[in-house]
Amino acid sequence: MSKATQYRDMSVLEIESALKEMRGRIFQTVNEKKQTKKAEKPHLLKQYKKEQARMLTILQEKQLGE
Repeated sequence: MSKATQYRDMSVLEIESALKEMRGRIFQTVNEKKQTKKAEKPHLLKQYKKEQARMLTILQEKQLGE
């Protein structure tokens, strides 16, 4: 997990690629939960979603600032 300051130092393309990776992690975690009816680490889904929101917020700030 990263802090918001790390994302602010990244370029827009780097944030977009990190966002794509995060969406993949969320997808895998949700599928694991649905298939086995029990996630191995259920707390990670909440963390991943917060991280995704953090990335989207900073990405929006960067795009509006340009």
